[in-house]
Amino acid sequence: MAEQKSSYTKEEILTCSHGDMFGPGNAQLPLPPMLMFDRITDISETGGEHGKGYIRAEFDIHKDLWFFPCHFEGDPVMPGCPGLDGMWQLTGFYLGWLGEKGKGRAISTGEIKFKGMITPETKLVEYGIDFRRVMRGRLVLGIANAWLKADGETIYEAKDLKVALFQEAAKEA
Repeated sequence: MAEQKSSYTKEEILTCSHGDMFGPGNAQLPLPPMLMFDRITDISETGGEHGKGYIRAEFDIHKDLWFFPCHFEGDPVMPGCPGLDGMWQLTGFYLGWLGEKGKGRAISTGEIKFKGMITPETKLVEYGIDFRRVMRGRLVLGIANAWLKADGETIYEAKDLKVALFQEAAKEA
């Protein structure tokens, strides 16, 4: 496993996208353009809203991002789902960063509220994921609350984000 650090650059994050950071068969991030953040600014196993750990990340917004020309023509906004996916991506990264094994999959979110939009004029998106619980059993499950800020204003809030790590069953010969 890679060295457990408190922040990661884009280049380091891309090693996770290629499956090299946590080892084969373990937590992996999507490649751009589906990777929804550029850097992890802080990650800790303690602290956060519930004292169970947190992760903070940033995404630089520029007008030529893939979703602006197609959502909606003449009225470009980032769809809400990629922002939610960024929250799930960070939750899964955290589980891998803890050293847990298995492939990450988004399971659900209990509630999400959208209070604003990300447009080509937005400069910076910030994510905050605050863990409520990490369950470690046959399945590793991270449960967290999250927020997303656009240029400092909180515009998304999610409660009970759930991401699990699944280990593949041993294949019979």
